[in-house]
Amino acid sequence: MLHTDTSKPADAALHVLQTIYGYDAFRNQQAEIVDHLVNGGDALVLMPTGGGKSLCFQVPALVREGTAIVVSPLIALMQDQVMALRQNGIRASFLNSSQTAMEVNGVETALMNGDLDLLYVAPERLMMPRMLDLLSRAPLALFAIDEAHCVSQWGHDFRPEYIKLSILHERFPDIPRIALTATADGTTQREIIERLSLQEARVFNDGFDRPNIRYRITENQGNAREQLLRFILNEHEGEAGIVYCLSRKRVDEVAQWLSTKGMTALPYHAGLGNEMRQQHQERFLREDGVIIVATIAFGMGIDKPDVRFVAHLNLPKSIEAYYQETGRAGRDGLPADAWMAYGLQDVITLRQMQGNSTAEEGRKRLEQHKLDAMLGLCELATCRRQALLRYFDDNLDHPCGNCDNCLTPPETWDATVAAQKALSCVYRTGQRFGVSYLVDVLLGKEQDRISQFGHDKISTYGIGTELNSTEWRTLYRQIIARGLLHIDVEGHGSVQLTDTARPVLKGEEQLTLRKMAKISKKSQGRKTRTFSGAANNTLWDALRDHRKILATEQSIPAYMIFHDATLAEMTERQPQNLEQLGRISGIGERKLEAYGQGFLDIILATAGSDNDQNDGINDTAANSISLLKQGKSPEDIASERKLSTNTIYAHLCQGIANGELALSDVISLNETQIKEIQFAFELSEDGKMKGVFEALDGEYDYNILKAIKVSLSI
Repeated sequence: MLHTDTSKPADAALHVLQTIYGYDAFRNQQAEIVDHLVNGGDALVLMPTGGGKSLCFQVPALVREGTAIVVSPLIALMQDQVMALRQNGIRASFLNSSQTAMEVNGVETALMNGDLDLLYVAPERLMMPRMLDLLSRAPLALFAIDEAHCVSQWGHDFRPEYIKLSILHERFPDIPRIALTATADGTTQREIIERLSLQEARVFNDGFDRPNIRYRITENQGNAREQLLRFILNEHEGEAGIVYCLSRKRVDEVAQWLSTKGMTALPYHAGLGNEMRQQHQERFLREDGVIIVATIAFGMGIDKPDVRFVAHLNLPKSIEAYYQETGRAGRDGLPADAWMAYGLQDVITLRQMQGNSTAEEGRKRLEQHKLDAMLGLCELATCRRQALLRYFDDNLDHPCGNCDNCLTPPETWDATVAAQKALSCVYRTGQRFGVSYLVDVLLGKEQDRISQFGHDKISTYGIGTELNSTEWRTLYRQIIARGLLHIDVEGHGSVQLTDTARPVLKGEEQLTLRKMAKISKKSQGRKTRTFSGAANNTLWDALRDHRKILATEQSIPAYMIFHDATLAEMTERQPQNLEQLGRISGIGERKLEAYGQGFLDIILATAGSDNDQNDGINDTAANSISLLKQGKSPEDIASERKLSTNTIYAHLCQGIANGELALSDVISLNETQIKEIQFAFELSEDGKMKGVFEALDGEYDYNILKAIKVSLSI
């Protein structure tokens, strides 16, 4: 428990938020949820990804007596969250299979002694009799069940072990519980309540909208990879992203292809060894600008806030899956993109997978319904966000203005006659063929197969020349999505008429469809959005470089030091002292003490030189420069002044930039080594430290590189 002078729980919670996390106020329903939990109530929280779910149980954990037990489904997720909590000075740990017996014993001892604020455990370990017995003797603050949708057998991410978590209510009736999820339709919500015995819990629904994400769905025009490449180069070059594919083979091919185009693209799927998967995931989390190409095996447990885009090269199985996967973009609240290219083959493949499934019929019907809903979202001509939210019983009473249909309203056309031709061709060929064959018949192609079946003699042969093959395939996909045709998965993808087709065939019902989207050449080659005006600013780059150095030293992802949003605010506000820096969102007392002076020094030095407002050197930097001139090493100065070595080097770089120090005063490299580094900077396209560091195989420390970079610019 956090010991404060505040007497009321609400005051204590706000004090924790401001001093530990560095945020001025709670957002949306957070305050209400925290207050309810602090006072011992149970809760089910539905909140979009990036909405601040973790704070809803982490703050009460610091206000209530005892340790909060957090049930988390993945080792990677709990390890990352514990590292992030420790950065804020919070006593957090985890128990999972990655630990030695000695490490487990140490954590258990800390739990029993009341030395932990939060303990993350997997549901399998929680259910062990020994663990339950341990918890019965430990001081407990609350139970938090993260990713609660995993309890739903009808959901997209079912985990059998979650069903057993109702035991928490039975064994610990007086300990408050909070279940949290970002993905749950009405059926899943009811199942969470039933299976976790949360009938008396208060439900907090903070909505499902992610307004910072722009949704874009386009037809696969036969060159999906090139469409993806254009999207990345035009709008997200050098930024982190995830590309989802349906098969392992496609993942490998796309990752390799993007790599040949100069991108850092890494594959991730179950067919790779554990070590390689872990290595790729670590690089994605810790490095800037890495793209992961993955099957849906990748994602849960990824808490990287600065993923700027999520792309799908195949159709997801359901809107729930699509929502959760796209939700991994823009967790920091800054603008991000959800982009998808899909085609008819995706529909056929997914329906074949459903048909070959050993699941019971009820499950198959549900999956079919979910796929149809996903197709409906794709073929929509109106606001996608409204339809997406409506699926989760969430209402948006106006078009969002931030999806492709809102920004570039699609053209529609009266497709009644064309659809009649397409449906009639299905009927006259015996409902035994796939779309490719039907298109060839409509176009009147001369093929042995068509002649063999006598389909060059039927009335629909050659009557479709007003459309090309791509347009006919699009039309077939759209009328399949509308339910006019059914794909016979056992008949190798043949299409068959449904009862819904009858009114259209008879001319009793008009059919309006969206036209195939055309790629606007006007929009190619330029970025339409950036999340910060500081994206190419010298100060922005300097802050990111400094954050990278700190993260590398501690072997943690850079965002655990500060999020991009916090750096952007530093760049915009340019605080002049530690007190002003501490007012920036995301900087709590622990981080201000640990990192504040280093970032402040960079702001004072870099921002001053950018604005030509400060030709001198601030006092703290002058002190370091003076000590260096007295013959002390940067390391000695850091020790004497109780500052980090990185901060001292930042001071000395100011001395180089202002002509008070020579490069040779700061670093002790020979001429050959210096020329090697200078040459690496000259060859670098963007001049950023990370690229030069890697080009030199990590042989030289970031501080050395920074000093030489400064010397090159004077």
